Amino acid sequence: MRQFDLAPLYRNTVGFDRLFSMLDQFVGVDAAPSYPPYNIERTGENAYRISVAVAGFTERDLAIEVKENTLAVRGERQPGEGAKSDVLYQGIAARSFERRFQLADGVQVLGAALENGLLHIDLVREIPEAKKPKLIPIAAGGGQTIEARKAA
Repeated sequence: MRQFDLAPLYRNTVGFDRLFSMLDQFVGVDAAPSYPPYNIERTGENAYRISVAVAGFTERDLAIEVKENTLAVRGERQPGEGAKSDVLYQGIAARSFERRFQLADGVQVLGAALENGLLHIDLVREIPEAKKPKLIPIAAGGGQTIEARKAA
């Protein structure tokens, strides 16, 4: 496996730390956790849904946090109340987890719902007015420069 050292880039640039951090994460893709499994789907032009398989977890076992451009989903099973049974085979994982998702600029979390063992997190991308395309009118000025039109 190839190893890339991005430390020299951190020392010689200013303001690109987030880009290099993302590259660091991209290089370390093999070490990415695979539990719990999840789906990302587009539900509209600017709407998305992340569905995380969290069988056996309840609402109080789960926590969702958005900080800067990172969405973190954590799960930790609380000790069960009542009598414990002897489990002969455990195929449903009950271990704690933390899954992180990198959100693009302008993506907001609308809400979350736990349904049939799936945690659904709804997202929407809101494009600011300053970044939306706008049409610039073209004036037939008869040879006037822009500065002459501003002065008039």
